[in-house]
Amino acid sequence: MREDMLTIGAFAKACRLSPKALRLYDELELLRPSRVDPDTGYRYYAVAQLEQARLVAWLRRLGMPLARIRQVCARRPADAADEIRAYWAQVEAETAARRDLAEFLVGHMSATPRKDTTMLELRYCAHSDRGLVRPSNQDTAYAGTRLLAVADGCGPTGGPASRGAVEALRFLEAAEVGADNVLNLLEDAVRDAADAVRDAADGTAEVGTTLTALLWTGSRLALVHIGDSRAYLLRDGALLRITDDHTVVQSMIDEGRLTPEEATTHPQRALLLKCLSPATSEPPDLRLRDAEPGDRYLLCSDGLTSVVPDARIRRLLTSAPAPDAAVHALIGAANEAGGPDNVSCVVADVVEGAA
Repeated sequence: MREDMLTIGAFAKACRLSPKALRLYDELELLRPSRVDPDTGYRYYAVAQLEQARLVAWLRRLGMPLARIRQVCARRPADAADEIRAYWAQVEAETAARRDLAEFLVGHMSATPRKDTTMLELRYCAHSDRGLVRPSNQDTAYAGTRLLAVADGCGPTGGPASRGAVEALRFLEAAEVGADNVLNLLEDAVRDAADAVRDAADGTAEVGTTLTALLWTGSRLALVHIGDSRAYLLRDGALLRITDDHTVVQSMIDEGRLTPEEATTHPQRALLLKCLSPATSEPPDLRLRDAEPGDRYLLCSDGLTSVVPDARIRRLLTSAPAPDAAVHALIGAANEAGGPDNVSCVVADVVEGAA
């Protein structure tokens, strides 16, 4: 055997991959042996393959799927580093969502029954505006006693897509909704919304819609989100964005390749990584939030956030006395800034209801 060749056993020991894993990676064409004995079928690896094998081992320890590891290994080092950074940003986002759910479940299972009888309810307003440039409105905004939703359609039938997605959630207004099963209900409803988008697309893959919605249980709000429409919480004068944009520029911000200021003028700032579309099946974000009296929630399309800074959104939300005044002030601000896109807003206040 040549000095620059290692048996599968020696290679496995050197790169910390088991012989079984090496045989699997050979079958998947991820890490092929340098030579296979034609008589015995025994695999031999070149010493020069150790670097790639160790990379594969490290990526597996990260939990990266084999298909994505193949993509990383096929790239140049700098591009591979970007791919690993993007993967880890995705893992952290998914972990954060699971952490929120775990915290809710721990609290739900261990909480003692509340002794107070304070009833909370929503006061709300929704409005969608064409803006000053677009020839038609592809946004949909909805607010009811339980459901708040904003959807921003794209493509030739984006309007019907956004309306169909929101309409698919409307049954939740009359459904029995408890905090213990609300996420399951929302997940099922989003599948119906995806079907509605496919129907609206009528075979056109370039059609889709964002969807950001809150479902009220009486004490908590369940959030479902996909795309770059947003949800904000105004609490005690502080404005908190409670959704993450599923966009190319947001992923670049998360990876440290772009600053938030640079993102506002980036040529790909409107390019979505996830939305409800016939061409994709990416899962939405699902989370639960406790509600407090005095909370004010805003759901909006990017027709607002692309032209009105968060600082001004906070001032307008803080100064408006009621949801309807806040909605019209926000839409007015977007149109004052040129109204380049459709703009939709839903504002809801959490208030104490009648006992």
